[in-house]
Amino acid sequence: MTDSDNTFLTSGQGGQPTMNVTFGDQGQTSAANAAGDLIKDTTTAKFMADVVQESRKQPVLVDFWAPWCGPCKQLTPVLEKVVREAGGKVKLVKLNIDEHPAIPGQMGVQSIPAVFAFVNGQPVDGFMGAMPESQLKAFIDKIVGAGGGKDDEAAQIQAALDQARERLDAGDIQGAAQIYAAIMQHAPDNVAAQAGMAECMIAAGRTQEAEQLLGALDEKARAHPDVAKILARLALEAEVAKLGDPSLLEARIAADPKDFEARLDLAKILSIRGQRNEAADHLLAIMKADRSWRDDGGRRELLALFEAWGPTDPATLAARRKLSSILFS
Repeated sequence: MTDSDNTFLTSGQGGQPTMNVTFGDQGQTSAANAAGDLIKDTTTAKFMADVVQESRKQPVLVDFWAPWCGPCKQLTPVLEKVVREAGGKVKLVKLNIDEHPAIPGQMGVQSIPAVFAFVNGQPVDGFMGAMPESQLKAFIDKIVGAGGGKDDEAAQIQAALDQARERLDAGDIQGAAQIYAAIMQHAPDNVAAQAGMAECMIAAGRTQEAEQLLGALDEKARAHPDVAKILARLALEAEVAKLGDPSLLEARIAADPKDFEARLDLAKILSIRGQRNEAADHLLAIMKADRSWRDDGGRRELLALFEAWGPTDPATLAARRKLSSILFS
């Protein structure tokens, strides 16, 4: 790729990075952690960055407290000590509920001290009231085990893949591409990341580059469901480009409902347009009318669309139910 292509993969608007993704032991003994970044105070405005986003990298404990709370004054020093002794496996973020009541209100915090553990952007456990040091250590060990800690590389990669998918589904092609690129740099053989990058390229109108990326994969990788779905979609798009005006196909079907050729071509066009249920209905109509046409061509084309849509797509699931009622009625 050219330098401009690399900008697409690694930069946001104005050339600014949109996200940082780290894996494995990178940064575990960083100066930031050693300097006290393990423990910090936060605000309502910074809660997303300090807690939710940070917990995608490692578990984060949130200590809800207030200056007037006696048990808080007992718990917090012990909690800070245990977090420091954990050696970077977990972070502690403190929120003064008097100054910042919105977050505890949203989370239903009714008494303090209250401590919540966040892993991969979600609260996974917590407790209220003071707790002795031994129980705090056990609590942290449990959370680190659930979150995988920094050593659980596979969990971190999966979390990054999930976040990239969320961004791509939300239309943030640039952000998703950057995450996929970071995963590919760390784990070059990660097929899910390669497939995700290909989807980003297609969404950005760079279909030829996506084809080159997927074409370089070995046979096993090309059989991966994420890759197979994209390859089937690309093949269908190439075929649809040659099918002509869909309105003419609709007119042919209106004049002759048994014009199966027109139904087949229209189903392919509707599929590419995102009208998947309508596409399936045309192929199911062929099946109902004549299973012998093109050696059960309606069913075989429907199965090809299932591959392009993916096995869990709502249209696939709905059409499979209809297909079963035809096959087994």
